[in-house]
Amino acid sequence: MNDELRDAAWRKSSRSGSSGGNCVEVARLPGGRVGVRDSKRRTGPALILGAAAWRVFSSGLKQGRFDG
Repeated sequence: MNDELRDAAWRKSSRSGSSGGNCVEVARLPGGRVGVRDSKRRTGPALILGAAAWRVFSSGLKQGRFDG
């Protein structure tokens, strides 16, 4: 994991409380980018989304596009 991700301020969604450990964490990064990782694999891989991609993704989440 690069220094930028290791030193980032990661946080869980307020909706992750009752998920039984299946949580996603996000961190704001320079340039409006956002890091996304599995909370159970904190040293594992992470996605880095540009600002525009994060807006599209988070909007889809809010609209329920990814609900199973």
